[in-house]
Amino acid sequence: MLAIVGTVPNPDFPLVYGEAASDEDKIYLKGYEADVTRGTPALIAAAIEAAKVLDMSPPFVYLVGDTGKGAGSQKLYELLSRDLPPKNFKVLVFHYLFPDVDGQGKAFLGVEKMAQRPVLVADAGFMYAAKMAGLAPSYDLFTPDLGELAFLADEKAPHPLYTRGFLFPDEEKVEEYIKRACAYKNAAKALLVKGKRDLVVINGHIEAEVEEPMVEALEAIGGTGDTLTGLVGALLAKGLEIKEACIIAAKTNRLAGLLAKPSPATQIKEIIPFLGEALKKCLS
Repeated sequence: MLAIVGTVPNPDFPLVYGEAASDEDKIYLKGYEADVTRGTPALIAAAIEAAKVLDMSPPFVYLVGDTGKGAGSQKLYELLSRDLPPKNFKVLVFHYLFPDVDGQGKAFLGVEKMAQRPVLVADAGFMYAAKMAGLAPSYDLFTPDLGELAFLADEKAPHPLYTRGFLFPDEEKVEEYIKRACAYKNAAKALLVKGKRDLVVINGHIEAEVEEPMVEALEAIGGTGDTLTGLVGALLAKGLEIKEACIIAAKTNRLAGLLAKPSPATQIKEIIPFLGEALKKCLS
């Protein structure tokens, strides 16, 4: 089963967990709802669409409100340390949480106590925390964009805001950033680097590139990286190997964008309904 951990930017959203559902505009969890704009709700909605095609149960979701101050994330970290050990998740995707080294340690301790270790995927704030805690190599997959990759490549930066100037995001230097992130043990075993070219990196080596279809309008749409992570999480939960799951997810995400005929004003919730059709095409 796929499990997803993340936050929503609403201070009044309580800590809830269980099987999620969605429609075109919202996700639903234990009687609460959140708008599908970007971030964790977009990731969850994408995973739900993929689960339908893959004949899987909807993802199990841990969700809490946090506007960046960390209070909600702290509650979630504490819960994970207690709630994860008896679970049997096949894949565990961590998304937007306040980067906290102590919290990261508590969550990871919960994972270590599980009877069977799940495939661990991290994106966004949780990826930052994994690096800061020195736990990055213990993860199976990170899904950074170019800016996040530059942070991983900077062995001295404690936070993305402090990434050194010579590591300013530059598409032409992506291979250098990958080498640095791996050399300083700030990368997971595999990376899915999101950008104009989506790169699949295994043990420091670029194993695949996906750049078609190229849909220029997608570059301006927030949330496409989130949906990509949701897709790859679902494919891994279905049993695909990391390389294959990353390639199919990247192609699916791009094809959904093409099918949606987006403009720069398009919102991610207008693309998500096309993910199922796109995934079927890519799998066939």
